[in-house]
Amino acid sequence: MVTKTIDLHEDKPQLNELLPLVTAGTEIILTEGRTPVARLVPYSAAPGIRVPGLHAGTVWTSPDFDAPLPDEFCVG
Repeated sequence: MVTKTIDLHEDKPQLNELLPLVTAGTEIILTEGRTPVARLVPYSAAPGIRVPGLHAGTVWTSPDFDAPLPDEFCVG
């Protein structure tokens, strides 16, 4: 993706000038001097449908997960 930086103090762009660039895939960073204040990027639709149980079995919880911590663990 191409990135273009525009200083709001110098260029004073209009939104209708920036939208064709963003639609074409250009990321636009708006700055005030050297400080970035906003980023315009092309809109992308929401990611695909989430599938419950897709990674079943990849995460586990220890049987003593909620057991009290030993005294030496707590400092101060």
